[in-house]
Order: sequence, then structure tokens, then C-alpha cells
Amino acid sequence: MDPLNKTSLSDFILTGLTDVPWLQKFLFIFVLFFYQLGIMGNIMIIILAIRDPSLHSPMYFFLANLSFLDICFSSVTIPKMMAGFWIQNVISIKACIVQMYFFHSLGFSEGVLLSAMGYDRYVAICHPLRYRILMRRSICFYIIFISWAAGLTTSLVNALMTSRLPFCNANRVRHFYCDVKPVIKLACKDIRVNQMTVTYFSGFICTGTFILTVLSYFYIISYLVAHQSSKSRSKAFSTCSAHLTVVLLFYGTAMCTYLGPDSEASIESDTSIESDRVAAILATVITPSLNPIIYTLRNKEVRNSLGNIFKTSQYW
Repeated sequence: MDPLNKTSLSDFILTGLTDVPWLQKFLFIFVLFFYQLGIMGNIMIIILAIRDPSLHSPMYFFLANLSFLDICFSSVTIPKMMAGFWIQNVISIKACIVQMYFFHSLGFSEGVLLSAMGYDRYVAICHPLRYRILMRRSICFYIIFISWAAGLTTSLVNALMTSRLPFCNANRVRHFYCDVKPVIKLACKDIRVNQMTVTYFSGFICTGTFILTVLSYFYIISYLVAHQSSKSRSKAFSTCSAHLTVVLLFYGTAMCTYLGPDSEASIESDTSIESDRVAAILATVITPSLNPIIYTLRNKEVRNSLGNIFKTSQYW
């Protein structure tokens, strides 16, 4: 088709998860439940980390920031997705790219923060006498700044490259939010460079932060096996189990979504699209709501702090 005959688009339509009316109502309730659970749980973690002096340590400072990131991360996509269960989900191209930018920036920031939390556990277990020096307040604030700065800058690459693409005819994004892979497939020009950038750039960041986390746990395990008793090892692993579970959930869904093979638009696999949607639901809906539950159930100090608040409220 002659490019001069193509009409430039201004809006996209997010197709959502399903067109079946009864399933839309069920999914609305399902997503609303987990969204509220995640918001309340993460706010609770933030309040505990601020109010309880026993939680005024780098580990819980990072955990409070992780909870804030999870609130922002889920809020970027879920409200718009829930609206799509009742009305046609139309979004302007500019708003779509903005949503894409913040989704990826918050995701990148969370990956860096999870790596920092792994390093914090490494220092606490392997260098306990130097912990207060290596993880002093200024260092913790610097790590938080780096995590946010890394996310806000690196995600510009995908957003800027997508904003330069022409969108002419197809306007139906086969997803419930503006993710980069389904959006760039609607462009009316060659997108191979964009696809390679998404796969390699996002994959490099995701894999890099994951490797840093794995290295922290490799040194932790090596130290515990060589220098600690079985009782000490059990106690150390119990303090790491919550973080390790969150790491596996986060990177598992991210790698399924962005490191999978890309199919051509003309022969796009429905199975691939559905698997991306499932991974996206886990990443945006389930994981942010499970993180505070995981840390509450697996962490004795958080449970004790929560119990103290309930006892105080009952007293008053």
C-alpha cells in the first residue's frame, strides 16, 4: 500500500482479556480483589516500617520502598484494565506510550531494588560486623536513588523508539495494557530493530539484575556451608526465604514475557499471545498483592510488629 494513502492513527483499542460478558464480570471481581489486597498489604508494610523502631533497618527500608514500587507498578495498568471490562478500552497513542514508559521504568527499578536487597542479605550474613558501615543510611538512600534513576532512564529507550513509529491502519492492541511488544507490531514499517532492542535491551537489564541477585545468594550459601552450623544455616535461610520467593516470582514472569521468541505479525501465534497475557497478569495483578503476604508469613519480625499494632488497637 502506498504510504501516502495510509491514515495516521491517534488512538488504540486495548482488546483486554476476553469478550465473554460473564467472564468479564468474574475477572473484574477477581482483579479488584487482588488489587485492593495488594494496595492494603503494601500500605501496611510501609506503615510498619515507619512506625516500628525494631524495623528501622536497611532491610525494611528497602522493603518499604519495594511496597511503594508495587503500588505504583500495579496502579499503572490495573485501573485501565478494569475499566475495559465494562466499556471499550480506548487510549490515545501518547497516553499509551506514557503508560508503557512508566510500566517499564517501575519494573526496571524493582529489579535493581531486588538485587540491592540480595546484597543487603549478603552483607548481613557474611559480614555482620561491618554491616552498619557497609549499609549505613547514606548508602541505602544512594541505592534507592540508583534504582529509581536506572528505571526512569533505561525505559526511555523503548518509549522513544516506539514514539517514532508510524501507526496507520491496525489499532487493536492485543493486550490489556500498552506493552511494547504488542504495540510495535501495529506499526506500518519494519520493526525488526525495535523487536531486537526490546529482546536484547530488556533482556540484558533483566538478566543482569537477576545474575547480581544470584551471585549474592551464591556467596551466602558458600559462606553458610563453610562457616556456620546447621542451626545457624536454618536461621539465615529463613530470613532470606521471603526475598528469594519474591525474586523468583518477579523474574519468572519477566523472563517469560520478554525473553520469549517473537513471532512475525502475519503468522502470530495465539498461544504465544495468551502466554504473554498470563505472565502479565501474574506480574501486574498477582505478584504485587502476594509480596506483602509473603513477607508477613515468612518474616517473624514483620509478624511481631503487626501483632503489636493489633494489640495496641484493641487496648484503645
